[in-house]
Amino acid sequence: MLHLRLITPADRTDDVVRLIEGTVGATHLAVVPGAARRPEGDIVMVDVAREAGDELIAGLRELRIDEIGSIAVESIDLSLSKRAERAEEDAPGEGADAVLWEHLAEETHEESTLSVTYLAFITLATMIAACGVVLDNAILIVGAMAVGPEFGPLAGFCTALVQRHPRLALRSLTALLVGFAAAMAATVLFSLFMDAVGLFSEGRLEDERPNTAFVYAPDAFSFVVALLAGAAGTLSLTSAKSGALVGVAISVTTVPAAANAAVALSYGDTRQTLGSTNQLLLNLLGIVLAGTLTLLAQKWFWARKRANAGTRQAAVPE
Repeated sequence: MLHLRLITPADRTDDVVRLIEGTVGATHLAVVPGAARRPEGDIVMVDVAREAGDELIAGLRELRIDEIGSIAVESIDLSLSKRAERAEEDAPGEGADAVLWEHLAEETHEESTLSVTYLAFITLATMIAACGVVLDNAILIVGAMAVGPEFGPLAGFCTALVQRHPRLALRSLTALLVGFAAAMAATVLFSLFMDAVGLFSEGRLEDERPNTAFVYAPDAFSFVVALLAGAAGTLSLTSAKSGALVGVAISVTTVPAAANAAVALSYGDTRQTLGSTNQLLLNLLGIVLAGTLTLLAQKWFWARKRANAGTRQAAVPE
């Protein structure tokens, strides 16, 4: 269940209440007239099944409550109420499958912003991966994958394509490209420093590396894994099962490929640089493609669910 707390101008409260009462899956409606002070207005509170939340929020935005008042949404961890159980049963679909588009857009907006923290994480991840490729250490590669924050802007870009938000798409793409460029540039300098102090060497990079050679050898499996990871990562975001993101992060060779390209570039090894760059681009393309298709499928699925629910509701006699 979701809990919505609204601040509505007094002349819009009746419209908001009618919208809520007409929403299948909404319950526990409460109105406190004149309680809000900044902005002035009434406070309206309601619980709604997660699978009906997106429709209600969209209706509230059509009434411009987000502009002239306020819409706050919280997840309810525990709700002991027969009415809540009936509301969840009446709402179409399953809560675990529901997509809250406003929440997704807000979450990906935050994750896809080019901030100092984002640059620090992607740079540190790339440097860790650089140590992993030179040492042929799979543990370091996995650690670097888990640290890398690149799925945020990738998810933001997919969301922007589906929701047709050019600004979010540009912001996400900027974070992705600038982030990787800055991380790779810093890793080139890091590699030169490590070579100067005798910790890196070209010989180590050129030696047989059975555990990490895959980062500069893209093949069909690279694209297949990227597609699967993109779909899994997008589902984990939309279904609020964020724990799955860790698995996604360590399944796709993005940061390690960028690290290998940077280290190889510092030694002038164009073969590995080009191979790693191709691996990186192939994985990014696969994730974006699968993520976008997953969101489009979910959008179509929930549109059908709502249409079917509306048809059934209209068929029920008064």
